[in-house]
Amino acid sequence: MGQSLDIDLLRSFVAIAETGVLGQAAARVGRTQSALSMQMQRLEGVVEQPLLFRTGRGVTLTAAGERLLAHARQLLALHDETLAELRGEQLSGVLRFGCPDDYAVVFLPHLLRGFASLNPRVQLEVVCAPTPRLRELLARHAIDLALVSVMASADDADVIRREPLVWVGQRGGSAASLDPLPLALGAPDAFDHQAPRQALEAAGRAYRLACASSSLAGLVAMVRSGQAITVLTQTAVPDDLQVLPADAGLPALPTVGIALAFDREQPSALVSAFGSHVRQALPLA
Repeated sequence: MGQSLDIDLLRSFVAIAETGVLGQAAARVGRTQSALSMQMQRLEGVVEQPLLFRTGRGVTLTAAGERLLAHARQLLALHDETLAELRGEQLSGVLRFGCPDDYAVVFLPHLLRGFASLNPRVQLEVVCAPTPRLRELLARHAIDLALVSVMASADDADVIRREPLVWVGQRGGSAASLDPLPLALGAPDAFDHQAPRQALEAAGRAYRLACASSSLAGLVAMVRSGQAITVLTQTAVPDDLQVLPADAGLPALPTVGIALAFDREQPSALVSAFGSHVRQALPLA
């Protein structure tokens, strides 16, 4: 009979993947670093594949490790939910979750509905704000965890999903052809404000800031009026607006990563459970 995947090994593997540092992962699962290393040797023996690269900066996943990570998160979530249900245990308490407006519109209903159906005794409180404000709230422990925007580096194990930033304008509008280019952008210290300005400056394209607002509704209203164009993640573009094509003459924009950030290194069981739910339920791109 073949070997089986052990839940404890998978839990340790996910901890390493999420922290990228053996010391932090060992603290999370309550083991020594040497014990954690032995566990990973056992797991690699079971799957007959190398799962981890050890570098000077920490630990990264091999291609096989990336594939296992997605399955491991699903198996752990199902295991923990099954055990809690059979024991008659249910998570309870208040969970404070932060999310940028553009992610909230697209992802939040699905994320909250799925978690609430499994954990009806949990009271969810949601704060929508740009990533810099959410990080400030996390630092003050005013929220427990948040979806945040990060640079979408290819080796970032914390990135759950990657979203291209796109130029967005009114359907049939002419704002993209104006000189200087009128922009409606988010908070000045946010990635989706700084990235388009840097791209335009590098391309030598003149622009003016027609509107700066932390409110997604305000930015979209400005674009709908035909007075400006904006920059959004691709999935957040409303149906009545359009992604401006390449022949609009605008410079290419970077891709943003969506990651989870916590207010403390060792989250509570409730916060950890919601974090696992988000990683499992947020669709990959």
